[in-house]
Amino acid sequence: MLNPLWLKTFKTLVEVNHFTRTAETLFMTQPGVTQHIQKLEQACHAPLLIKKGKRFELTEQGHTVYRYACQLIEQQQALLDTLQTDDPYSGSITLACSGALAQWLYPKFIALQSQHPQLEVRFEAAPNQRIFDRVRQDHSLFGLVTQTPDQGEFTVKHLGVEELCLVLPKSHHHPVTSETLQQLGLVDHPDATTYLGKYLQECDNQELNDVSLKTLRHNTYINQISQILYPVVHGIGFTVLPLSAVRSSPFYTQLYVHTPMNKVEDSLYLIYKKDRPLPSRYQQFITLIEQSVNQATAT
Repeated sequence: MLNPLWLKTFKTLVEVNHFTRTAETLFMTQPGVTQHIQKLEQACHAPLLIKKGKRFELTEQGHTVYRYACQLIEQQQALLDTLQTDDPYSGSITLACSGALAQWLYPKFIALQSQHPQLEVRFEAAPNQRIFDRVRQDHSLFGLVTQTPDQGEFTVKHLGVEELCLVLPKSHHHPVTSETLQQLGLVDHPDATTYLGKYLQECDNQELNDVSLKTLRHNTYINQISQILYPVVHGIGFTVLPLSAVRSSPFYTQLYVHTPMNKVEDSLYLIYKKDRPLPSRYQQFITLIEQSVNQATAT
């Protein structure tokens, strides 16, 4: 690898075309300039200059190295300029969240990206634990989770709540009981058993007390959020999803959503690594999430 200091000295010498003035420009001694050029020639295994008294001419190799030195210094300056700029309308946005939230929020993020083409939205749909890992390992700069994380490791912001819905085929609009769910079976997805366990525990519907998560039949499994409700529409089981995912589904009008005695809600938290401030471009997306959650809660 060529020493950047030698390249800088060589570039300056070519542009000044005088050893003494080059030394003055770089606050060096003239022997120091000569030494840098000699070391650069040794590293390149080629002569770069043809001396003519106090002046010189460049060899063909010298012209090539000069162009390289110019490009390298320009790239370094561009990098430094970029590091000093925190542009709110350019750069990547990396977010990890549940598949349900991804289905709901992704179109909103893309709408914002379409207004600012220099932004790049990158979503990763994952369960809570994987989201913690992704943010911890810098694969995603921030995440949305429904479990309280370690506040010694993450900066945590409570965004609001999202309602959980027990969703059945439309034909099952009559009272829903433990027997109904046992007969239908579960349409499983990465968060299904967690959501169902929470729903059964907090809905306060006595007729659902006898549902056993251990013996409940799992009819099918799908990790593509847009397809989870497809088998439910066709009578192949029931499932539990956040209201945002149910409402944004193209199958929404073809489903029956159970009304519990007590509304079941999951708290939603935004997390990012502690002591690592997010770039300014993230703030508009965080604001968008907050507004979306508030609107969903109000309706």
